[in-house]
Amino acid sequence: MKKITATDVLELSIPERIQLVEDIWDTITAQAASVELTEGEKRIIDARLEKYHQNPELGSPWKDVYKRIVGRQ
Repeated sequence: MKKITATDVLELSIPERIQLVEDIWDTITAQAASVELTEGEKRIIDARLEKYHQNPELGSPWKDVYKRIVGRQ
């Protein structure tokens, strides 16, 4: 298998790069169970989850977050 460089990736069109990232992400999620969180990461997640449970209305629905992200471009 030929190794690709960052330069090779930048020569791809944007849709091709997006597809590449999606393909890479799919290979990561397929093995997600093998990724171990550190104790610090677990504490951060637990703290954020606790804050959410204390005040769930402070969060934003994904569709609103997505619109804010896309609107920055």
